[in-house]
Amino acid sequence: MNGAIIGLGTIAGTGHLPAYLAMDGVRIVAVADITPARLEYARALCPGIRTYRTYQELLAAEPDLDFVDIATPPSHHLEIAEAAAARGLHVLCEKPLTTSTENARRLLTAAAQHKVVIFPCHNYKHAPVIKAVREVLASGVIGEVTASTLSTFRTTHARGVADWLPDWRRVQQHSGGGIAMDHGSHSFYLMFLFMGAFPTSVSAKAERVNKSWDTEDNVAASFSFPRGFSQVFLTWTAGARKVIYTIQGQNGAITINDDEFELATASGVDKRTIVSAFNDASHTSWFTSLFETFRSAVASHDHVSRELEEAFMCCHLIERIYDSASAGSRELPLERGFDPQRKPARRLVARADGSLAAS
Repeated sequence: MNGAIIGLGTIAGTGHLPAYLAMDGVRIVAVADITPARLEYARALCPGIRTYRTYQELLAAEPDLDFVDIATPPSHHLEIAEAAAARGLHVLCEKPLTTSTENARRLLTAAAQHKVVIFPCHNYKHAPVIKAVREVLASGVIGEVTASTLSTFRTTHARGVADWLPDWRRVQQHSGGGIAMDHGSHSFYLMFLFMGAFPTSVSAKAERVNKSWDTEDNVAASFSFPRGFSQVFLTWTAGARKVIYTIQGQNGAITINDDEFELATASGVDKRTIVSAFNDASHTSWFTSLFETFRSAVASHDHVSRELEEAFMCCHLIERIYDSASAGSRELPLERGFDPQRKPARRLVARADGSLAAS
């Protein structure tokens, strides 16, 4: 497969590209980035690679591509993915897929219309400790899951490359939102895995502790499921970097504290260290595993895959978290999944008196 990377920032430069270079059967032949220094970085790492200042130039000049890897800030995902899909190219896209429910719906429609795979970078699924969780859940040893908690602690936002705008994640114009937009997807698609379903409603609160930016840095959200509930907490103002997940089943429980895995059942407690490198933000090994699932989806013509539907739901949850937070943490219903015929839902905004109005 011949591919091109569009947006060679931190995650693409330290995670995606090194992973591709270590893989068989895939070749990155071109890169597009608006920053000359990043194009120079690409040429130094991959002699002979073709470089472009815009994705439009790249798409026009590269006739033999199989896929593009989009790693720009989220505000540009939609236009690039639609342009690539219209050319018949498969798309691997960093999370979140887009910055709104309606834009995510457009990309699912584009995947079906153009018969291309549009696939999200949901790389936390590929952490070894999460693979261990998947095996336990599949075995049925803890029974039906009724509750889960997913807490992500970060001391600050992830910074981008110095050559462009290092703090773009805190700038609404580029990011589309704060920590819910940037990191929410990871918690949400893992929550779908833990609970075995999509949620039916959400109630959320968002805070902006650091007033220097126009995006939130703390989010707490509660989700109702057909059989249980889940709570997600995200922060960029913690004292230490860490992830802590808990999964409560009818016959046991799983606890994850970074690389520490604990399974508690009536038979006893199984404690293991499963090295997953949560503190390595590049996640190169996770990306290699993720790319293999993308390649399998391409081979099987799985255009609107379960992964893409989960990406749609992640975008929807982010949007509804913002709706709920702006409406005084009002509990709001959620869509049940992708429906190409569904009309765009009207957003709820809060009036000064605290009541809701549809926009």
